[in-house]
Amino acid sequence: MILLMTKMILAHFMGDFYLQPSSWVQDKEEKKHKSIYLYLHSVIHGLLVWILLWDWNAWIIGLALAIVHYGIDLQKLIFQKDTTKRNWFFIDQVIHLVSILLIANVYQTGFINVDIAALLQSKNIVFVTGYVILTFPMSLVIQKALLPYSNLIGEADDDSLLNAGKWIGILERSFVFVFILANRWEAVGFLLAAKSVFRFGDLKESKDRKLTEYILLGTLLSFGIAIVLSMLAIYQASLIQ
Repeated sequence: MILLMTKMILAHFMGDFYLQPSSWVQDKEEKKHKSIYLYLHSVIHGLLVWILLWDWNAWIIGLALAIVHYGIDLQKLIFQKDTTKRNWFFIDQVIHLVSILLIANVYQTGFINVDIAALLQSKNIVFVTGYVILTFPMSLVIQKALLPYSNLIGEADDDSLLNAGKWIGILERSFVFVFILANRWEAVGFLLAAKSVFRFGDLKESKDRKLTEYILLGTLLSFGIAIVLSMLAIYQASLIQ
């Protein structure tokens, strides 16, 4: 099924990003279900899958994908607004990839074969739990822990991107989590060094010792929590038979 999914994913990205001009996108957003390009775009996806599979009997999978792709795109066009286009772009892509997984599964096995109970009882749930804790919950924990110090250094720099610090923290903890699970400790050290290099310019230009200490506290706390929780997840997973 891996080869089938790979070809379907290749067809998806070719159809969505290489064979869909901007003029088609604009026309679809203006006319929605009345746009001829919505239907043409869906047909192209189905044909691409059929061609890449190179099997006459696979026409059914191309047809199924074209119909599902049409439905997903139409829902996005109906519900998205100018202020939510960015969010709907990512939602749309995730739903497309999930639909590809399900269609490939049905085509190969004849039914949707997803054993939710097995997934929830396996080691996967330990790692999923660890990742969930490390992202947004830990951002709030670190923010609360550093609140007394953030009050001392005053308001954030006006040139700073909105919520950039929170997302940087989430990404760095995610990377640390993955690196430790893969037993690539050198990558964790590289990540810490890379962040230190980028932060060096800010610290060098700043004469505020409080800001320097605040940044160091936040970085070390973020990395420390990520390392501890990653090791704890590995230990917990080792206890599951």
